[in-house]
Amino acid sequence: MVSELINANPTVYEKKERRVRITPADVDEYAVEPIDQLEIFDILSDYCMKLCGCANSVLFLTFLHHLRDIKDPEHPYSLEELKVITEDAIELDAKRNYVRVTFTPTVEHCSMATVIGLCLRVKLMRSLPSRFKVDIRVAPGTHATEAAVNKQLNDKERVAAALENPNLVDMVDECLGPSYE
Repeated sequence: MVSELINANPTVYEKKERRVRITPADVDEYAVEPIDQLEIFDILSDYCMKLCGCANSVLFLTFLHHLRDIKDPEHPYSLEELKVITEDAIELDAKRNYVRVTFTPTVEHCSMATVIGLCLRVKLMRSLPSRFKVDIRVAPGTHATEAAVNKQLNDKERVAAALENPNLVDMVDECLGPSYE
């Protein structure tokens, strides 16, 4: 967490109830599985459950960290609790293998917007199949330097350079790490 708070008193919202999907046992494990908006929000699928070898979905939930649970770099709350990210802010075109996540910083001068966007990008890069193009955006009109942040978050070279900075990688990993509530 950062030492000086940009938004010292954020509004904290209640988390939505988790929804676990059950798929039939007779599904072809080699077939391409559809991915939808809820799955991007939760990053939760039986396919991932099979990969980690968890037979019990409750046990699986303890191992798999969800996009909705990424911690804010400044506060001990999740991005969902601060309404920085919502399920409605995720656009998915499975046929074109395209995902757009639009997030809303808590204040328009938030200096952590690029870190939050980087956390979202890294989580999706680690969780989605590589065929997906991921577009991370700040919600229109919610940040003073919206265009600059969007450009930075969607430029492969800038993202790669940011991920070479060990301090920034530590901050991202801390935000992506499990919360022990």
